[in-house]
This record gives sequence, structure tokens and C-alpha cells, in this order.
Amino acid sequence: MPVTALAFLASHFLSLLGNGIAAVALPLIVLQITGSPASVGLVSVATAGPALLVGLGAGLVLDRVNRRTCSVVSDVVSAAAVVAIPVVELVHGLDLAWLIALAVVGAFGDVPGMTARQVLAPALARHTGVGMERLIGLRQSMTSMALIIGPAAAGALLAVFDGTTVLLLTAATSATAALLTLAVPHRLGRIDDRPAERPSIGSELAAGFRVLRRSRFLTGTVGLTLGLAVVIGGLQGLVLPVYFEAVGRPDLLGLVLTALAAGMLAGTGVFAAVGHRVPRRVWVGTALVGTTAGLATIATLASAWVVLAGAALLGVCNALVGAVLGVLQAERTPEATRGRVLSLQNALLQVAAPAGVGLAGVVAEVGSPVAAGFSVVAVWVAVLVAIVASGALRDLEPVSDGPSLPPDHEAGSTPIGPLARSDGG
Repeated sequence: MPVTALAFLASHFLSLLGNGIAAVALPLIVLQITGSPASVGLVSVATAGPALLVGLGAGLVLDRVNRRTCSVVSDVVSAAAVVAIPVVELVHGLDLAWLIALAVVGAFGDVPGMTARQVLAPALARHTGVGMERLIGLRQSMTSMALIIGPAAAGALLAVFDGTTVLLLTAATSATAALLTLAVPHRLGRIDDRPAERPSIGSELAAGFRVLRRSRFLTGTVGLTLGLAVVIGGLQGLVLPVYFEAVGRPDLLGLVLTALAAGMLAGTGVFAAVGHRVPRRVWVGTALVGTTAGLATIATLASAWVVLAGAALLGVCNALVGAVLGVLQAERTPEATRGRVLSLQNALLQVAAPAGVGLAGVVAEVGSPVAAGFSVVAVWVAVLVAIVASGALRDLEPVSDGPSLPPDHEAGSTPIGPLARSDGG
């Protein structure tokens, strides 16, 4: 594995690891400072809107300036926002307003950094000769590992150190991620097909939406991603906590989430190893059927062990969906608008999961946890049926390299952007 690819993967892992530790440590710190559980929810809600706006704006930036630079700056912003919490506590004293303000600042690093690494992947694959299936599969494996290690590391660190020290360690992971990204050649982040005259910001935003609207394929893959976020957000954020609390085993929730993350790690490992040897249609069909089966199994809430088995199946198949869609989006999104398209998707993800939690909460309030679970699964099934019926996933196999097609080309059956080779050659 080339050093450049290793640095890219390590940077991705460390950035997500820092986010995972902070996701556990920050709510506890908010509780310690305010003594109010409602304050934790308020901080989360207060950052959702800015995260959406930042995500949309990040797409414009990523399609205007060097993508590697964006990744580095994003990780530096994330590190600075975390370091600022103990600094403000020391100099001024923290209150809820400060915590919300610093959380909003942190949002300026999370979505842009994640998107920057996504749009860098095709150029990195071409530069290193690592096949797209392998690179995306390994990147997804790093994501799964961070999901497993982050919360566990946060618990262990908080048992040994105070919150300030844990936050400083978290900031160090983001700072190290920024340093590792510097190992990626600067030219790989360059945008090669910029227009001779830069249109207005409004026109550029409209162009990003137009790419999605005119491409059945991209609309379908973004729809699948958002549908998964809604259902998993509802199950993980409300249905499972309510269920395990009702049966008196809240400790099992962590075990289920670990099974989900371990399944994701297994799925991405398999895809990274043999993804290029199996037709993509087979991967997608198997993954979508397995994902639906895993979600439905969890929603039954038949027993803790049934839920655990469903979580493991969901983890494997969800990872395969994410890996295959990551490869396809990288191949078939026009280079000039890739930042805007992926930023739009990642920004909408900031809203999709809370929407799933909200839907499940309303149904659980008037019905039962099982009804809430199947309500969000029904959303996923409806999205899946609509996308399959649209023909968006009809043609998934790679084609020979050729000139880029214009952004408004219909992508129902033909790639619409520069194709990164997926055979590793």
C-alpha cells in the first residue's frame, strides 16, 4: 500500500476517532457544567441548523479551492474548537451559551472535512494505483473501526482523566489528521476543469442541485443514503434505548451498537478484499436485501438476542451499501461539481437522522416501540422501492475511461463524470 494512501486512510480514521470521543465526552461535560439533561439536547439541536448551512456552503468552497487544503483546514478548525472549551473554562468560565457557540464553531470542521476526503478519493486512487473498490472499502473500514474504538476510548479516558484532558487528547487526533493529510500531494486536490469565468455563488449552487435533479443515478444514491440515515437514526436514537430501558437492560444497548459496528467492519473488510471480483449488481442486490432484513429484524424487538443478530446483519450489509455507493458516486459525479453534490448529501444527513428520531418518537408516544420501529423501516422500504422502480440502479458496472460528459447529462444508464479505474491497474 503506497504511503500516500496510508496517510489518507490514517487521517480519515483519526479525524473520525476524535469525533467519536467528543460525541461521548461533550454531553457528559455539558451535564457536569449545567446539571441539566435538557441542555445536552439543546446543544445538539442548536448545531443542526448551522451544520446544514455549513455543509451546503462547503460544497462551493470544495469546487473552488484545493480539496487537500480544505481537508487540512477543517481538521485544524475541529481541533481549535475542542481546545477552546478548556481554554474558555480557564479564562472566563463556561456556561451554556459558550458551549453552544463552540459547538457551532466545531460544525465548521466536521462536514467540510468529511466531504473533502470523499472528493479526494478518485484523484488519490489514480495517483497511487489503488483500485477504487479497495480504497473506498478500506476507508469504510476505518470508519467502522472509529465507531468501535471512539466510544470505548472515551469511556476509558474519562475514567482516568478529567474532561479537560480528554478534550485536549481529542483535539490532538484532529491535529494529527491534518498533519497526515499534508502527506497527500497538493496537486491531487487541485480542480483541473474550472470554468474560464467563475459564475455567481447562486448559479454554482443551482448547478449542484441541477446535477442531482438531472441524474437518476445520483438522485437515487443520495436518496438511499438519506433513507438509511432516517431509519438507523430512529432505531438507534429512540427505539432501541426505549426498548432496553423498558426491559431493564440498558447495558445491552452498548452491546448492540458494538455488534452493528463490528458487522460494518467485517462488511467493509470483505469489500476491500474482493470488491473488484464480484459484479456490482450482486453487491448492491445482496446488500439492499440484507439491510432491509436486518432493519426489520431489529424492529420486531422480539428479544435482546434477536435485536443483536439483526444489528450484526445490518452492520455487514449497511457497510456494503456504503462502500458500493461510495465507489459509484466517486466515479459518476462530475469533477467540477463533486464537492457540491457530496456536501449537499452530507449536509442533509445532519437533518435526516434527527427526522428519524422525531418520527419514531411521535409513533412511540401514541403507539409502541415496535410500531415506532416499523414506522421508520416503512420509510426505508418506500424509498428503496421508489429508487429501484426509477431505474436509478440499472447500470452499475464500470465502463472504459472516456471524456467527461456535461453535468446535465442523464445518468440513468451512463456514467456522467471522469471514471477512476477500479481494477487497481
